[in-house]
Amino acid sequence: MRRRPRVTATDPGPGFHFRPGSRSGRVLIILHQENSSSGRVGQLLSRMGYDADIRRPVLGDPLPDSLDGHAGVVMFGGPMSANDPDEGIRRETRFMDVVLKSGKPFLGICLGAQILVNHLGGRVSGRDDGVVEIGWYGLEATPAGQKMMDWPPMVYQFHREGFDLPRGAELLATADLYPNQAFRYGENAWAVQFHAELTLAMMHRWAVRGAHRFSLPGAQQGCEHLDGRLVHDAALLEWLRQFLGRIFPADPVRP
Repeated sequence: MRRRPRVTATDPGPGFHFRPGSRSGRVLIILHQENSSSGRVGQLLSRMGYDADIRRPVLGDPLPDSLDGHAGVVMFGGPMSANDPDEGIRRETRFMDVVLKSGKPFLGICLGAQILVNHLGGRVSGRDDGVVEIGWYGLEATPAGQKMMDWPPMVYQFHREGFDLPRGAELLATADLYPNQAFRYGENAWAVQFHAELTLAMMHRWAVRGAHRFSLPGAQQGCEHLDGRLVHDAALLEWLRQFLGRIFPADPVRP
């Protein structure tokens, strides 16, 4: 496996720079490609006072044995499947045991959500008819989700697989094609299938590099991705601000 130097808070990769600071205010950011970015999640966490410890296990970065030096974890999406035999994906799946035992906040996005589901014994798979969600699709909060906060009516998706709701999890949002869109497990583990983290530049890149997937059943064309952003993104961004505020304390604990 090709190894690369681990990216830390002082070298977070393309896009965003977190302030260097204490260990207790760090969030472990798990990415899945060399040029991936934490996007708006990273921006917002930085504004909330958190630092970043960015690692890419699929490229050889290690994962910590405990979360004593971290305030929480965000695991992002990627082009691979949570079912892949890649050792990096397997290590991330095993790492969920460390995360859940720690009681620290965890947010899984798309692939990150599916890795959590696999760890909890749920099933990750595509639809039998091959229909995907790539573009903008409707979202509906469940009664539990409605009690928690307001949810955006349309969200941005880029996935070919969905997941079953793990035993003991509380469904927060649903949709027509892939019914399980967001859930909470225990007090501190959260998972969402859709993408609220994309900056405009990131969406442009996805629309170019992922264009070969626009021919899949149910996928929208690139122009629809960008046009939809003009209409739907403001509500999605506001939801993300509120959602991160619920998951992570407003004032990171510092020595």
